[in-house]
Amino acid sequence: MIRTLVMIALLILPHSVYGQAKGWEKEWTDALEGAKKEGKLVVATSPDPVMREIAAKFKARYGITVEHLAGSSSQLADRLGTERRAGINTVDVFLAGIQTVANILYPEKMLDPLKPALILPEVVDQKKWKRGKPWFIDPEERYVLRVYSTITGLLHINTEHVKSGELTNATDLLQTKWRGKIATEDPTVAGSGSNTAARIYLQMGEDFVKRLYLGQKVVLTRERRQLTDWLARGTYPISFGAQSSDVDKMIKEGFPLKEVYGFPDMPPALTGSPWLLTLMNKAPHPNAARVFVNWIVSKEGLEIYARAEGRAALRTDTDESFLSAEERPKEGIKYFDTYDWQFTVTEKEKIRLRLKELLGR
Repeated sequence: MIRTLVMIALLILPHSVYGQAKGWEKEWTDALEGAKKEGKLVVATSPDPVMREIAAKFKARYGITVEHLAGSSSQLADRLGTERRAGINTVDVFLAGIQTVANILYPEKMLDPLKPALILPEVVDQKKWKRGKPWFIDPEERYVLRVYSTITGLLHINTEHVKSGELTNATDLLQTKWRGKIATEDPTVAGSGSNTAARIYLQMGEDFVKRLYLGQKVVLTRERRQLTDWLARGTYPISFGAQSSDVDKMIKEGFPLKEVYGFPDMPPALTGSPWLLTLMNKAPHPNAARVFVNWIVSKEGLEIYARAEGRAALRTDTDESFLSAEERPKEGIKYFDTYDWQFTVTEKEKIRLRLKELLGR
């Protein structure tokens, strides 16, 4: 079976890459054999429904079970930190957000180098990547792989409550009629809420942030599905941080919802979400983890996630027909990047702590 999987991989390789294959066959075969013996791996990431499809496809292809440990990146990092201090290591692969990776996993040395673990020619082939190679964004360029770059939505609105022309600039959010009508994912913890808040802070300034979050009595939650529910019901018809994939499904079902990507006074920005790929050190299933990280960033694996989450993958061969023109980065335009490493470890964390102070949390 393992020999068959290797031969299939060889057959689907483009001729230009075939020459690279000779050095990886044994390494890949050894990883597959070890993974079969381990039987499973544990992947920590957000509670995205697409993980069920990921697990099923991976099991069908390799016969290896994926156990999904679900939670926000910050919650999962706290849990793993507690376990590790007790000498317990349960997670093999962490699909995490930028703040968790840059401010916890990487500096606390919880990761193994990912770059040497990438084996498959279709993964390491530089021609398969829009940036000319796999994009490792950590300072050492070997631990943290970014595989998405999409124009990110700023907020969602319920168009039954927010009529056309009522929000044409970011400053319109400060109008009295929107007081008590806005909800957001908590900006004081690492995640989508703090990413959005940092973007607003840098693009609009601290005074605007205070007038928005405090003056408009913005409601905070740490449950992104709650945001979607409030948005659909019109309870809070303006929402920062609702899960775009959930909102897209509701739009297809006929709900009057819309995503807003930016305003003339707050231009669009990039995101690397839904996750960055990392490999935990002291992994309990190292071979299965190695097989998984190669597959999840292959065309097959990455395309499943990109389609489900509505994200632009950084591979050159993945389908993007499901993306709107507003979501695709344009060549020659310099965007504010919410997943920039340096911004995350310096300004973003300072802004998050400042927001905690401002909001009294």
